[in-house]
Amino acid sequence: MNWVFFAVGSAFFAGLTAILGKLGVEGMNSNLATFIRTIVILLVTTGVISVRNEWQLPQHIAAKPFTFLVLSGIATGLSWLCYYRALQLAPASWVAPIDKLSVVIAIILGVFILGEPLSLKLVVGSILILSGVLVLAL
Repeated sequence: MNWVFFAVGSAFFAGLTAILGKLGVEGMNSNLATFIRTIVILLVTTGVISVRNEWQLPQHIAAKPFTFLVLSGIATGLSWLCYYRALQLAPASWVAPIDKLSVVIAIILGVFILGEPLSLKLVVGSILILSGVLVLAL
């Protein structure tokens, strides 16, 4: 259950990100704000890797995983650029719930691309998330 701790931490910090990001983009170009955020993330990650002494690269980095990490980085960057622009244009309480549609999208992609099993629980949960987004967004 160690993963639950990290998943809850992710949710907490993602929620905090919306508020801090909203305060941070006031009077600043949203793309520049995203760049500053990215530099900070790079520094924090560098610090964590250094403290944990995790600088050892695998003997061989296969092309396929490396390619998907690069594509994931591109998707993350585009997501952040869109997110910060949305925060600049609308209240965080409107933007954050719509951003959480990413959960439903990840479930759908997980089923269709990764072949993860589809369950009644996933379908009901996705419908509830979608319903919640619609209630909050309309």
